[in-house]
Amino acid sequence: MQHIAILGGGPSGLFMFKRLVDTGNANITITIFERKKQLGVGMPYSTEGANDEHITNVSGNEIPELVTSIADWIASAPKHLLDHYQISSQSYNDYKVLPRLLFGQYLSAQFELLQKQAERAGIKVIIHFESSVTDITDQPEKGTVSVEVNAESMHEFDRVIICTGHNWPKKYEGKIPGYFDSPYPPAKLQIKTNHPVAIKGSSLTAVDAIRTLARGNGEFSIEKDGRRVYHLAADSPDFKIILHSRNGLLPAVRFHLDDSHLENDSLLTDEEIAEHIQNNDGFLSLDYIFEKDFKEIFKEKDPEFYAHVKNMSMEAFVAEMMEQRERLDAFQLLKAEYMEAERSIKRKESIFWKEMLGVLSFAMNYPAKYLCAEDMQRLQKVLQPLISVVIAYIPQSSCEELMAMHEAGVLEIVSVGEDSKVKPNETGGATYYYTDEAGEKHADLFKTFVDSVGQPHLPYEDLPYKSLIDHKAVAPALLKFRDADKGKEAMQKEKKLVQKDAKGNYCLIVPGLAINDNFQVLNGEGVVNDRIYMMAVPYIGGYNPDYSGLDFCEAASANIIESMFSQKE
Repeated sequence: MQHIAILGGGPSGLFMFKRLVDTGNANITITIFERKKQLGVGMPYSTEGANDEHITNVSGNEIPELVTSIADWIASAPKHLLDHYQISSQSYNDYKVLPRLLFGQYLSAQFELLQKQAERAGIKVIIHFESSVTDITDQPEKGTVSVEVNAESMHEFDRVIICTGHNWPKKYEGKIPGYFDSPYPPAKLQIKTNHPVAIKGSSLTAVDAIRTLARGNGEFSIEKDGRRVYHLAADSPDFKIILHSRNGLLPAVRFHLDDSHLENDSLLTDEEIAEHIQNNDGFLSLDYIFEKDFKEIFKEKDPEFYAHVKNMSMEAFVAEMMEQRERLDAFQLLKAEYMEAERSIKRKESIFWKEMLGVLSFAMNYPAKYLCAEDMQRLQKVLQPLISVVIAYIPQSSCEELMAMHEAGVLEIVSVGEDSKVKPNETGGATYYYTDEAGEKHADLFKTFVDSVGQPHLPYEDLPYKSLIDHKAVAPALLKFRDADKGKEAMQKEKKLVQKDAKGNYCLIVPGLAINDNFQVLNGEGVVNDRIYMMAVPYIGGYNPDYSGLDFCEAASANIIESMFSQKE
């Protein structure tokens, strides 16, 4: 009998649970520890991450397969729940996004169905609600892992899969009035400000903050011509939101995807990637994957685009695409992309280069741990900024709200560059220091500040399970420099970012833990631990730089289940 623990019962825990149940293996006992009182919803789809106004950025046809489809679930969902969100089985279609809290109820229902499947298969399932995992201790001499819950009870398992999901550390929030380290839970932003609010970032996380703050200080209406209009509340005449973005860009708008699951028959196979790594001194070349998993895919599908980009380096391609975006006013571009996306959805025609950028990001995520340090730095500085903007897929209604607020004069965006700083003010809020595009220095004081840059990639030291660190059962994620001289130079410039490994190689320290292809943690000697799996994205961001939501949960859980049972056999 194998005793397996899933730590966290959110979306990643749900996909892992499904994989275990699908084995039909009655020789396992599954124990789930969930911090809240409900399974499935996790942070994004519960009140910890959403209010009624928040919506998913994926539609039903983009959701990896669970037990029942969203359409089938909606047909049998409680009427009061559907009425609350003004949705019915007649009005729903698989190409629409959903309110996040409603989607959370769908995921929760899937968990219940899987529990029934487990019961029918004779798989024992134990669920502990309101149970926070406070420490994990590996016990190699016994071949088990000990899990401490709520800092009191101890539980022992053969395998532990960490699925704890998002983590938004608080640094100043609660100590500095009007300073928010994140927009979550969003209920805290249901406030009347009647003064300018600074938001750091312009990603989907920032859009979450905007949607809540907007409703606390005004309301939206839809005019006869279908336009969305924002009306300031009479007692909030001075309310305004100023987005502070490194490059002054807003996220790109959702469009029709030819392949809703970010797959492509033309992508490199695992075997081709492994062969390339073997023939390339043990490294995956970023240029190789950009060539094969992006540029060459256009040969057949879009020959004209291919002819334009075939001789471009990654840097040249990104520079051209970013220049096209940066030369337009951010809200003019948003409006143009909204119209382009509307045509794409109406005609069911993809904006192919954008879709392929999403495919590239997802395809590159898994083998990114084989990049050399130099290529990872290029990925972080060059390609990732473009990817993060283009594949955000801002939903249409969010786009309409942003445009309405901008037209009402209550939403603007400023470009603050790489060197901007935010300093909390003891009396409240924060001061934003940056140099604008004209070279003028700013020190703008705000009574309310919201950090909305998205889920941070957390460093190894921030892992909340201190026994794993103290006993060296886990190790920081490192990427070797291909050129030792460059590594030495990087270490002299920034000692905190570079260290030598056990063999004396210069290595770049990237966020989170070292893991292998099966999401098993590695110790300081690089030895694989076959008892502990890490699926919590904040702690593996160095080796898995693309957070692809449910697609990531499905792909990671497939690797974990395969390794878990092939080892036992």
